[in-house]
Amino acid sequence: MDWIKIIENALRYIEENLSGELTVGRIAEKVNISPFYFQKGFSMLCGYSVGEYIRMRRLSVAGSELVTSDNKVIDLALKYGYDSPDSFTKAFTRFHGSTPTDVRRKGALLKSFAPLHIKIILDGGNTMEYRVEEKPEFRVMGVSKIFSYETANADIPQYWDEIHVQAAVKPVEGMYGICFDEEMGGNRFRYMIADDLEEGKAGEKNLETYEVPRHTWAIFPCRGAMPLSLQEVNRRIFSEWLPASNYEIAEGYNIEYYSDPAEFKDGTQDPDYYAEVWIPVRERR
Repeated sequence: MDWIKIIENALRYIEENLSGELTVGRIAEKVNISPFYFQKGFSMLCGYSVGEYIRMRRLSVAGSELVTSDNKVIDLALKYGYDSPDSFTKAFTRFHGSTPTDVRRKGALLKSFAPLHIKIILDGGNTMEYRVEEKPEFRVMGVSKIFSYETANADIPQYWDEIHVQAAVKPVEGMYGICFDEEMGGNRFRYMIADDLEEGKAGEKNLETYEVPRHTWAIFPCRGAMPLSLQEVNRRIFSEWLPASNYEIAEGYNIEYYSDPAEFKDGTQDPDYYAEVWIPVRERR
């Protein structure tokens, strides 16, 4: 799996279809990868979520078109994916700092957001810890919810807060955060906050159960305060490890393993707090 090529192809497809229907699922299908891993890889390598990048490119192009054509605002709104002139005007104003009317009638300044291009930069010689481990199937119990790939980066931390912080009684301790998308298609996936299965407790608390299949996993240690240390490991997986390794992603799973925060002086904010990222892999074909 050549991540640089995947992202290059995705950026090209986005640019060619700015006025068409663009979703994470559709773009991922075009570059032949799971929407979940495409979304993660794109944000790690590009610094923007897919949705953010598309929105800024569309508003940048719409601004140029506003001053170089006689197209009506309502036509530009519909062309670039907005349901009404009002929603387009609000987004346009937030991005450019001026309304479409001010730009067209008063010559207000516009902002430009140029399309991204991938450049390979030699940086490093850094080492990255990992191990490859064959794990048999194992069962977990927990609570889960369906998320959209478009908004998952913001919605999943809110879900953890709802289940693990705000709840008067925690349904689970939160040993795992599991993303699974068995079909590796579409625009939605399931995310579970889970513990190892205890049959009696699962029934007593009316928890969902799930069997994670047998896989070969690439396991990456993560040490430091959450969530920055976890985010940095994820970034390096996609920007360094996957492009250089002999492995590719095998299935639509991503597991985060969390140590018990009580074992660390400052909990998840302790500089020695330990977590892991597990990715199912196979040798590159």
